[in-house]
Order: sequence, then C-alpha cells, then structure tokens
Amino acid sequence: MGHINTLSGAGKTPGISSPEFWHQKQEWVKTMRLRFSRRPEFPDTHGIVDDEGMLNQEYFQPPKDALPPTERKWGDEEKRRLLEGIEKYGIGHFREISDNLLPDWSGNDLRMKTIRVIGRQNLQLYKDWKGDSEAVQREYERNKDIGLQHGTWKGGALVYDDDGLVLRAIEASNRANPP
Repeated sequence: MGHINTLSGAGKTPGISSPEFWHQKQEWVKTMRLRFSRRPEFPDTHGIVDDEGMLNQEYFQPPKDALPPTERKWGDEEKRRLLEGIEKYGIGHFREISDNLLPDWSGNDLRMKTIRVIGRQNLQLYKDWKGDSEAVQREYERNKDIGLQHGTWKGGALVYDDDGLVLRAIEASNRANPP
C-alpha cells in the first residue's frame, strides 16, 4: 500500500501502527468506492456510497417489501420423502427430488441430508444408486462400522482418510456384499 502517502507529504508511508497510516488507508478506500461503486450507466449503484465515499448500510439491507424467510423444519415426513426420492431417482439426483418431492429444500440441502441418512460424507460411489429405506439403513450401518473400525466416523458420517484405508475397506465391503 505504498501509494497511500498523498496526505503525509513526506513521500514516505507511515508505519502500520500509526494513526496516520489508518487515516490514509480510509481516505484511499473512500476514493476507490467513489470511483468504482458509483457507475453512471447503472443508476442503482448511486445509493451504495454517500458523497464522501462512506458505505450506505441501508443499501445492503433486504428491501422493506421482501418476504421473510420461511421457517423450515426437517422431520420424519421430510426424511420419508427423501428416502422415497432416493428409491425413485437415485443418489445424486437431488434436483429431481427437490422439484418433485421436497420443493422447500434445495438440491444442495438434500445432498447434505443424504450424507447424514446414508452415513457417508463422499457420495460419489453412490452415484445413481437406488435403494429403499431398509437398504439405506443397511448402508448407514455398513458405513458406521467402517468408520468406527478406522476412527473415521465423524459427525454421523464416514469420512475418508489420507492413507486410503477407508476406501479400501469400502471396496472390500462392496465386493463381499454389494450395496
């Protein structure tokens, strides 16, 4: 930030612990805001900063007429629908599950819920896998067993290790008893 020395006149930037340094920095920030935040071709940007370059905090608030976020609760019915979606569409098809069964939940929300319900952080090996609620429960138990054996059961999900032991255990388990 050596170019923030226009106010000192000494040709040298004050040290970072100096109040002058922070004053110069703030002046530079305000100048940049005025230069780049207010664009003549975009009238909506004129309210971002005031004439001195200070942020207009109200600009960043939700509009007064914005709808309040809807309260969502994940319960047994939502879990049942997710399991129905896994059986019908398969793991990885979270957008279809959202669109058709759980419209209040995004595809990413459902991916995160699936991690918990199947007990594995990485869902790649389950891509397109379909199973009913009993099959999902068996997979959860299988993943939990592997995680507990290898010390990689974290937050209700099997996580991979750096040595590849978990992946080898998953592959061996899948060979012995395919999902």
